[in-house]
Amino acid sequence: MTRATRRLKKRRKILKRKLNIRANCKPNNESQAIFSPKVKKYWLQRYSLFSRYDEGIKMDEEGWFSVTPEEIAVRHAQRSVSGGVVVDCFAGVGGNSIQFAALGYHVVAIDIDPKKVEMALNNTKIYGVDNYIDFIVGDFLQLAPSLKGNVAFLSPPWGGPSYKMAENFTLNLLKPVDGHTLFQAAQTITPNIMMFLPRNVDVCQVEELSWLSSPPLNVEIEENYVRGNLKGITAYFGKTAFWGVAQETSSAHIREG
Repeated sequence: MTRATRRLKKRRKILKRKLNIRANCKPNNESQAIFSPKVKKYWLQRYSLFSRYDEGIKMDEEGWFSVTPEEIAVRHAQRSVSGGVVVDCFAGVGGNSIQFAALGYHVVAIDIDPKKVEMALNNTKIYGVDNYIDFIVGDFLQLAPSLKGNVAFLSPPWGGPSYKMAENFTLNLLKPVDGHTLFQAAQTITPNIMMFLPRNVDVCQVEELSWLSSPPLNVEIEENYVRGNLKGITAYFGKTAFWGVAQETSSAHIREG
């Protein structure tokens, strides 16, 4: 047997061992998630949902397509009224609550699903902001009359990925009840309300929500993009509307003075 033949046989043995090791490895949860038809698209965008995803972020299937992309959640936090308490009415797995807390707000995070609250608590610990958040397992509509805060953040369920099929997404398609009822519940907490809604929402209906208050609330509609793709629309009401514009104007006056 020549030296070259012995080397070839050795290489074959090594290759066989490697193949056997790979064959015996069981796929972890991540690889299973990749091949889940409903989750695959969102898994590929995982770092736009949570930049610290690899540190142990937890989400259920609904969480994958309902959590606010981190870049947009940061924007929401920046647009909150300075200081005070933010009530995250549909906290889910905690994407928005984390960013509100990261700016020093005290957050009351509500979700009716105890498993989501458990995941959200885990995720807030990864970002080091769990001490700024009080989690409540409960129905927002029932809890709202007993809550007070400086800002109410509404990101209600859109009905899953099928929301995209609607040419004109009307507020009655929101879950668990229509958008008008949700908005009125939020008004019992504060007039400073933010709503994160589908990109195909009926904007005229959203603007009409401001007339549910007397006098009518200020309202601002903002399109939210991630990497050039429109992901949703945020409606700002009360003091959250044009808040950034007011801050810039105030700063300009100070500089001029």
